[in-house]
Amino acid sequence: MSYIMNVFNFFIDAGPTVMLPVIITIIGMIFGLKISRSFKSGLTLGIGFAGIKLILDFMTTNVGPAAKAMVERTGVQLDALDVGWGSIAAITWASPIIAVLIFAILLVNIIMLILKRTHTLDVDIWNYHHMAIVGVMVYFVTKNVFLGVGSSVIMAIITFKIADWSQPMVEDFFGVPGVSLPTVSALSSLVIAWPLNWLLDKIPFFRNSKFTIKDAQKYLGFFGDSMIMGGIIGIAIGFLAGYDIKAVLQLGVSMSAVLVLIPKMTSLFMEGLMPISDAAQTWSQKKFKGRKLFIGLDAAVVVGNPDVITTALIIIPITIATALVLPGNRVLPFADLAVVPFRVAMVVALTRGNLLKNIVIGIAITASLLWCGSATSPVLTAIAKKVGIDLGSSSMLISSFAATAMIQSYLVFLAFTYKPIIGIPILLVVFGVAWYFFDGIKKINADAEIAE
Repeated sequence: MSYIMNVFNFFIDAGPTVMLPVIITIIGMIFGLKISRSFKSGLTLGIGFAGIKLILDFMTTNVGPAAKAMVERTGVQLDALDVGWGSIAAITWASPIIAVLIFAILLVNIIMLILKRTHTLDVDIWNYHHMAIVGVMVYFVTKNVFLGVGSSVIMAIITFKIADWSQPMVEDFFGVPGVSLPTVSALSSLVIAWPLNWLLDKIPFFRNSKFTIKDAQKYLGFFGDSMIMGGIIGIAIGFLAGYDIKAVLQLGVSMSAVLVLIPKMTSLFMEGLMPISDAAQTWSQKKFKGRKLFIGLDAAVVVGNPDVITTALIIIPITIATALVLPGNRVLPFADLAVVPFRVAMVVALTRGNLLKNIVIGIAITASLLWCGSATSPVLTAIAKKVGIDLGSSSMLISSFAATAMIQSYLVFLAFTYKPIIGIPILLVVFGVAWYFFDGIKKINADAEIAE
């Protein structure tokens, strides 16, 4: 046993760039990949993590002092820098308990499929990090591995069920049959969007709105490019920080570089996990022959929809404005502005492109992201330092529109860390009511309509 612990501690001490290739190699071999291909996938992830670290160091070195100066000059207390979901994913995959969490999420999916409690076969292994990060953060706060694993398990169950419930929208609005989207970054918005859409439907002004996506599209275009967006934000921060013109322009170029480079490093993660995902899909299909299943894919398959892109381009400047005036917010939106389409995609499908409703619901979702991201930024920052990410001498915290900034993730995190004896039962009761409504009441109503 001591020998095993010594080996385990060796890889932990070696850091995530060494530990990641080992973990991914083992997972790949379990799903039937050859050791050479599994190792190459793991090594690709390790390289991606190294690249993310370099970009984070670059970003905090440039933006950290500027943001601090901006806060001192303007009094705007935005001391938690949005470093992007890719950076948070890197932190998640670098956690020492990530292997346990990934297997727990996969096992939950298999058990729910066997028991016919879900129709979603989630082969999108890459996006397991959205469910796993909750477990990582709960474990970091409580030091209890059972609470950590339990929170990720609950996240998985909720995610697979919301993917089931929203699948008709994916098929009907986006025209993608037989596919569900168990991507927490897209689905979590529905937790707010479903009740708010119901409320707005009671108001004729919103229900009968004729303001269309096409009406808005003519005002957008150039400013929707992430490169341009990064430059504008960097220049604005530089001016507010009181920098001279040369330093302002340098900061603008630096921020453009960050928004271009982060997706490229993140793509290495996706490239590395693709063979693992394909192997998991092949393995699962062999085990569940004859079942009608929805293949769970990354929400990236729908975010290119013109209605989604246009809605996102409207929400992005609103997000920045909201961050400046929202009481209690500490998050400075930056890197994750580029993935706002993921946060609004299912909202657009739910409202069937009603732009006014999209904007109202989008503002509510943005506020929740900022509040929840502010509340959990100290924990996220501490975890980043723990896994070896150098945040420099800056006192800036880090946050994102991922991790526990998403309302679904935050509620699970809160239930498992703040008086879990009370929080967990309340969470389970609320989710049980939602399960009864969607699987019970709505099915009964649908069957009645068919009978008529």
